[in-house]
Amino acid sequence: MKKVIIIGAGFAGLSAGNILRRKKDIAITLIDSRETSDFLPLLPDCIGRKINPEYLAYDINKTGFKFIKEEVVSVDLEKKQVVIQSQSLGFDYLIIASGSETNFYGNENIRQNAYKLNGVKDVRGIINALEENNFDNYIIAGAGYTGIEVATNLRRNKPQAKIIIIERAPGILGLVQKWMQEYVARNLAKLKIDVLTQTTIDRIEDKKVYLSGNKVFENALVVWAAGVKTAAFVQNIKAAKNPQGRLKVDECLRINDNCFVVGDAAYFAWQNNFLRMAVQFAIVEGRLAAKNILRSIKGSSLIKYKPIDLGYIIPMANNRSCGRVLGINLKGRLQTLLHFMMCIYRSYGIKNKLGIIGNLIKVPRTNCTLI
Repeated sequence: MKKVIIIGAGFAGLSAGNILRRKKDIAITLIDSRETSDFLPLLPDCIGRKINPEYLAYDINKTGFKFIKEEVVSVDLEKKQVVIQSQSLGFDYLIIASGSETNFYGNENIRQNAYKLNGVKDVRGIINALEENNFDNYIIAGAGYTGIEVATNLRRNKPQAKIIIIERAPGILGLVQKWMQEYVARNLAKLKIDVLTQTTIDRIEDKKVYLSGNKVFENALVVWAAGVKTAAFVQNIKAAKNPQGRLKVDECLRINDNCFVVGDAAYFAWQNNFLRMAVQFAIVEGRLAAKNILRSIKGSSLIKYKPIDLGYIIPMANNRSCGRVLGINLKGRLQTLLHFMMCIYRSYGIKNKLGIIGNLIKVPRTNCTLI
């Protein structure tokens, strides 16, 4: 009986587990610090489109795996052990699928005073804050995909509010194509969402936000979407990493013969660059890692990972979404529809799928400009 430990119950981890469970001679242990596998792509839509966060959480106990709800403290690759808070667990093969988490860059003040969006618990906190308080300013730190989504959903929730995106870089959306950057910028302007580039948040005190350049916003809610990093135990593994702490894997998704790394925790070289974080890659990587473990057990040659990029979408809550799908540039309602279709398809559990569909059908119209 071979022992396989999977760290992380997200897209990559569950995809790997579903392949491995087909073999009766493999003992699978799934470790995650949460009781639920949270569907992250729809979290911003809970704010604007009133999707019930309940439908984005899937009970890990229902997966049928041996599940341990604990934090991973460390991984010893030489001894083949995973150390959790209560014990040390030995393995024959390990899959690290622990994803990523919000990066506060060591700023404890911001960590304690800003809202993050790591999971269902976080989005519930934001929704409660919006319902219980009337803020003068709504500030989103970070003008990447998540920041843009959050800002447009806040506009849908708060049609007349002052909404500001803060971005350290000279422009929005980092490395995406220029036409998308320009399209999104025009849409943000249409929604009267201000964007302050080359600006940072210095500190937050009693709902007062101090920015670089001596700018101050009173009575403000701050959502921090300014970057991610890997978990602390991943950062401490002695292997090559990128600045986010993602582990550099070989063409078979390994960092050694017994340890595979997939999803956001992996840094995979591809087309003279490195693969971005994306759900589609996480799912395929999880499945491939599991198949390679099975092949390794049998002594067969491993399968090399050859990514297929189906594209990406930048959803915006007034339906002026944009993206590139199957090599075609698209914008407008079609992209929004594709976003929700893929999210419903990839969500776990019939109850959750039907709940999301029901919420989207019933979503109320607002003064947020729609097309």
